Amino acid sequence: MATPRLFNLKSQVAPTPHGDVATDLPCARIWVNTGVFHLDTAYDYEVPQKIADTVSTGVRVQVPFGNRQVEGLVVERLAGPAIVNTLKPISKVLSPHRVATPRSLELISQVAQHWATNPWDVIRSAIPPRVASVDKAYVATAFAHTKSSNPCEIIFHSFQPHISVYSQVASLANQGRKNGTVLIVAPDERDIIAICSELNRLSLPVLRIDSGVSRNERYANFLESMESLNKIIIGSRNAIFVPLLEGATIIVVKESSPDLYELRSPAWNVRDVAMLRNSIDSARVILCGFVPSLDSAALIDTKRVRYVNTNTKLSVKAFSPTDSSLLPGRIFSEIRSTISNGPVLFLVPRKGYANGILCAHCKNIALCVCGGRLHLTSKNADPVCRICGTTIKNWICGFCQRDRKFVVSRGIERAREEISRAFPHIPIMISYGDVIKDRVEPRPCIVLATPGAAPQVYGGYEAVVILEGLSYFSHADLRANERATELFFEVAALTKKGGAVLLAIDESHPIVPSLTRWNPSIILKRELAQRAEISFPPTVTSALLILPTSQASALVSGISRAISDARLASDTRVLGPTTIDGESSKVVVLSSFDSRASLTAFLHELMRRRSIAKKTDAILRIEPYSL
Repeated sequence: MATPRLFNLKSQVAPTPHGDVATDLPCARIWVNTGVFHLDTAYDYEVPQKIADTVSTGVRVQVPFGNRQVEGLVVERLAGPAIVNTLKPISKVLSPHRVATPRSLELISQVAQHWATNPWDVIRSAIPPRVASVDKAYVATAFAHTKSSNPCEIIFHSFQPHISVYSQVASLANQGRKNGTVLIVAPDERDIIAICSELNRLSLPVLRIDSGVSRNERYANFLESMESLNKIIIGSRNAIFVPLLEGATIIVVKESSPDLYELRSPAWNVRDVAMLRNSIDSARVILCGFVPSLDSAALIDTKRVRYVNTNTKLSVKAFSPTDSSLLPGRIFSEIRSTISNGPVLFLVPRKGYANGILCAHCKNIALCVCGGRLHLTSKNADPVCRICGTTIKNWICGFCQRDRKFVVSRGIERAREEISRAFPHIPIMISYGDVIKDRVEPRPCIVLATPGAAPQVYGGYEAVVILEGLSYFSHADLRANERATELFFEVAALTKKGGAVLLAIDESHPIVPSLTRWNPSIILKRELAQRAEISFPPTVTSALLILPTSQASALVSGISRAISDARLASDTRVLGPTTIDGESSKVVVLSSFDSRASLTAFLHELMRRRSIAKKTDAILRIEPYSL
C-alpha cells in the first residue's frame, strides 16, 4: 500500500519590516534590471532610514520588482515620487561604492536614446561586474569635481610613418596628462599591452580596464579611476564609459577598427560615444589612425572634426601584375637591392596554402559533391571541402576528367614556397594566425605576414612588399576600400626613413599617389562623393533590422505606411527584405541625418511594441559597422 504524501501548502511569510523612511529625500529614482526591453523607464522606490546615508547617485542596490529581487542603479534622490502611490522600499545596498556619476548616467541615457535601446543594456557594457571582496577591501575618497584646462575639441590625429604607433599614442597621452586625466581606448589586447609598455618606459602610471587583467583587478581599477587625478586609464571598447573628470582627454586608437563596435545590443561604437562625451564631459577627443574612417572623413569635411596630418613623402613604386605569378617580374631587382641591408616585409592577403583550386586544363572550379569549394592545406595534401570537410582522394575534374590542379587564391604557406625559390639562402619568417610575432631582429631576412600580423622591427623595414594589391579592395561589403586603404598606410609606415614601399598593383590605382604624399584625401573624397550619389552611409543615417522571414514583409509594409502617413520623413528608404538564411531576413532603413531622431524614436517604439507582444526575436542596429 502506497504511503500517503503530505499536501504542499503555500506558506505565508510576513515581509521583513524595513523600519522608518528616510527623513531627507525619502525617494530614490532607480534604473532597474528588469530583463524586459519595454520596461526601460526609471522607477521610484522608498529609501529606508537605516541605509539613507549610503543610497546616493551611482550606487548599486537591490530592489523588489514584481515577485523577485533584482539589481538597480540609483539615478537620483528625490523629495517625493513622480506619481503619488505606495512605494516599495529598497531591499538593500549591494555596494557602498559609487560606480557612476551624474554625467556618466547622462551619457548612458543618451547612448540608450541614440541607439534605441534599454538603458540597462548600456549599463552592462559601461560598468564592470561587482566583486564583493574588492568592495570590502576598497576605501573610497571623495570624487573630485575640478575641471581641467584642456581645450574642448575633437581632432583626428594621423599617425606618422617610420615611428611606432604605440610611442605616438604614449606621447599624446603624456601631453594630455599635463592637463588632467587621460583615457585611452584601443581595439584589442595586443594594442593595449604595446601601449602600456611604452607608457611604462616613460614611467607613467597606468590603470588597465580590460579583459586582459583579472576580474578583481579590473573592478578595483574601475573604482580607482573614478577618483584619479592626472592618471592614464587604458582599456578596450567598454572603457569608453569610465567616469572622468570634466575636461579630460579621450584618445581613441585606430578609430576605424571594427573591434571598436559593440557586438551585442545596442551595437554602439566608441567614436560616436566619445563625441557624446565631448559635449557631456567637455572632453577633448583625439581620434587616431593612419586613415580616417569614412564616418570621420564626413565629419572632417563638415568641419566638425579638425584633421591633423604631417607633410611627408614616401618612396612608393607600383608593379602591374602581367600574369598569374605572385611577384611581378620587375619587382625582383628592387627587392634584391634592399634585402642585403635588413629585413623586408611581404604582406600576403590570406592564410593557409591554396584557398581555391581550378582544373589546370579546363579552368573549372574544383567542387565537392556537396557543392562546396575545395582547398589545399599543404603542397602534397589531398583537396578538402570547405563546407563538409571531406578529403577527396585521387581528385579528378568533374568536367574534363583530368587530374592536374591549378592553384588560385594563394595562402601564406604557398607564398612562402614561391618566395623561397625566388630568393634562395635568405631566411624566411612567417607571422599569421596562432604564430603571430610581435618583433623581429633588424637583420637581413624575409618576413611574411597576413593583415594585422606584421611584426615590429627596431629602426623599420628596409622595404615593404604588398602582394596581390587589388585583392584587398575587392571584398563585397561597403567597408572594403576603407579597410584596405588603412591597411596599406599601416604597413607602409613600418618602413624605415628612406625605405621602399613596393606594391603589386596597377600604377593608376589611387592608393599609389596617396601613399607617396602620405595623404588619403583623394580616396576618401571620391568614396564620399560616390556614397552621396547613391544616398548610402555615411552620407545618410542607417538602421538594420534582422527578424524572422515570416514577419519581414509585414514590417516593411508597416514602415512604408509610416512614411506615407508622415510619421517618418518622406526621404526615408526601405531596402529589403533580403533573406539571410532559411529562417531570417534583413531590412535596411536609410534616412537623412536631419531625420535621425524621428527614425530612431520610431524604431525604438517598434521594438517596444514587439517586446510587449512577446516578439523578442528581432535585432536592431542603428548605424552598424556594416549593412
